[in-house]
Amino acid sequence: MPIQAQPSLPQKQPLSASLCSWVDPKIGSGGHGHVFIGASVPFGLVQLGPTNVTTGWDWCSGYHDSDHSIIGFSHTHLNGTGCSDLGDIALMPAIGDVPLSRGTKEQLNSGLGSTFDKKTERVEPGFYAVHLDRFHIDAELTTTTRTGLHRYTFPKSDDARIIIDLKQSVSNETQIEVLLNRENNTTITGYRHSRGWANNQKLYFALEFSRPMKHWFTSAGQSPSTRDQQFHPYGVAVFDTCDQSTIMVKVGLSLVSIDNAKANLKTEQPGWDFDKIVSQAQQAWNTELSRISISTADDKIRKIFYTALYHTMIYPAVCSDIQGDYRGADGKIYRRSPHPQYTGYSLWDTYRALHPLMTLIHPEKVPAIVQSMLDIFDEQGKLPVWHLMGCETNCMVGNPGICVVADAIMKDFPGIPQEKAFQAMKQSAMLDERGLKFLKQYGYIPYDLEPEGLSKCMEYAIADWSIAQTARKLGKEQDYQYFLTRSQAWNHYFDPQTQFIRGRSSTGQFREPFNPFQAVHRMNDYTEGNAWQYTWLVPHDIDGLIKAFGGKKPFLDKLDRLFIVQGDLGKEASPDISGLIGQYAHGNEPSHHIAYMFSYAGRPDKTAEKVREILATMYDITPEGLCGNEDMGQMSAWYILSALGFYQVEPAGGKFVFGSPIIDKATLQVGAGKLLNIIVHNNGDTRPYIDRVKFNGKKVDTNYIHFKDMAAGGTLEFYMTSTPPQIPVE
Repeated sequence: MPIQAQPSLPQKQPLSASLCSWVDPKIGSGGHGHVFIGASVPFGLVQLGPTNVTTGWDWCSGYHDSDHSIIGFSHTHLNGTGCSDLGDIALMPAIGDVPLSRGTKEQLNSGLGSTFDKKTERVEPGFYAVHLDRFHIDAELTTTTRTGLHRYTFPKSDDARIIIDLKQSVSNETQIEVLLNRENNTTITGYRHSRGWANNQKLYFALEFSRPMKHWFTSAGQSPSTRDQQFHPYGVAVFDTCDQSTIMVKVGLSLVSIDNAKANLKTEQPGWDFDKIVSQAQQAWNTELSRISISTADDKIRKIFYTALYHTMIYPAVCSDIQGDYRGADGKIYRRSPHPQYTGYSLWDTYRALHPLMTLIHPEKVPAIVQSMLDIFDEQGKLPVWHLMGCETNCMVGNPGICVVADAIMKDFPGIPQEKAFQAMKQSAMLDERGLKFLKQYGYIPYDLEPEGLSKCMEYAIADWSIAQTARKLGKEQDYQYFLTRSQAWNHYFDPQTQFIRGRSSTGQFREPFNPFQAVHRMNDYTEGNAWQYTWLVPHDIDGLIKAFGGKKPFLDKLDRLFIVQGDLGKEASPDISGLIGQYAHGNEPSHHIAYMFSYAGRPDKTAEKVREILATMYDITPEGLCGNEDMGQMSAWYILSALGFYQVEPAGGKFVFGSPIIDKATLQVGAGKLLNIIVHNNGDTRPYIDRVKFNGKKVDTNYIHFKDMAAGGTLEFYMTSTPPQIPVE
């Protein structure tokens, strides 16, 4: 049978009315982008999409653009991470006696799976469709916050099957226990308990078919009617179908219980109107995308911008049920939370740009996100580091959750218990884990006592500065002085002879031999980086770093060299070190503030040049359009803020440094009916420099604007020029 045409949907809105039309979810699905491909709604628990056969680092989300195989449609996926997990509760439509196992990419017919032609694949916000070559089945997917809806179009068969796969996962995780329970001829319930990156994940489901099953059995064999409950990973529902028959399946998820999964399903999907659910999902996306409306004559910029904005709103994901129940980080069930609970906190990445962006365009979500993090503190004794599906992974280094909480307090978001939040930050910073014991003992973390000690300490210093600012705001002078001193720990690593940040031993000796280009993944002093990149990881004390260099001129000379110097990172370097301009690595987060550091030394023209270069060369409209992992929205958040003309360099407080806007106009919904209008005069490729800035008609005399001014609404005007300002540098 030839490949069928793409499944039909209601007529799309005109481009001017539907911002979804400018989103291409396939951007970043190739290369090292690792983005999620499938259907979801903004910040939803369910990410329903295909999972490929091939596994490996570039399949962390379960999908890669180079792959043409599908082994199931799973209800949970990550978005752009550098570690793999999820891919839970998979369904696979099939015809005939299909082996209940995972086939290889070369021999899909030996197990579950089918090839597909990219021409039949359709990916939009809230909708996914594809034709499965092996079975001649069309699959369509859409979602609500906590449920997924499948529509399968079958050929004529007396053995059409829908296989429920509880064994499948994206990573090679340990399956602890599963349950498949046939409640009646249209309803299957169960759960999956696994240990992977999320080391104690429990996911419950309730599944309903749009028509009764002709037959049901599990991987244990035929299931007698007197024993419906089966602890086996595969279940098979069999149907008779005419040609072009459709069978729909709706699935509710819960981290708490089967009953809660049923409640989520009943509330969010009471009927069987597939097109209506698609329309609601796309309207939800269109509403969220309209938080920022831009004007530009360049359709490429528009597509990258709205795709980036889409990618910033997949995570953090709601993980509490419709009535507020959720599973805490301690494994206990908490009932009726007064605010949504969230998971998927990739904080080492997202504290830098995604969360500052959320404070601008999603201010109503910030208090709940912070309160969710404080609940996690109550449950596990520290703020989240990298929290996933109710589990702390402790992935990456530092205390990035502190920065997010401090930023919200410094920006005066209402509804946050400030004293409790401060104590949570302080206690998280005073633990003895992950090198903190040595930081308290030595004032830095020696390389001979803790692996990656330098990177851990540098990130702790950023968090400690954030605590210090909060302490000063709350009138806690002793705490302010203590954490401000700790925030200067980076000074221990600065070598004035080489002018690099270098590992130091417990006796105070710099590590030898020293190669500033070398990066040894998880073995030396630098986490996913080298000395060239980590020397600049002082976003909270750039003036101090300038002084360490001996002034602005040597600082700028070294910073210039960063973007041109060439060297071998070595065969043991992390693949995360990508998107290189010289040794600047835009594909990894520790570099994301660096282009804006020129402005701190009096050279905003160089910031403008580098920002424009990064925007133009590190983002594209192809599947390879991201130069590194999307990292749960951080890579895209950098683009959004920088395209608008500013970036929050300091980790907390809301000082947005000007760069070089590439849009002509923008309107941001900054909360409660307030609008921030951005107008860029004389914009163009040959005019990257900011000549002057006005806010509400008054000249801005600084190279930054405060969050409180933007959050109040108003008009920010950039006047661009082709002539770099002549600024003397001492």
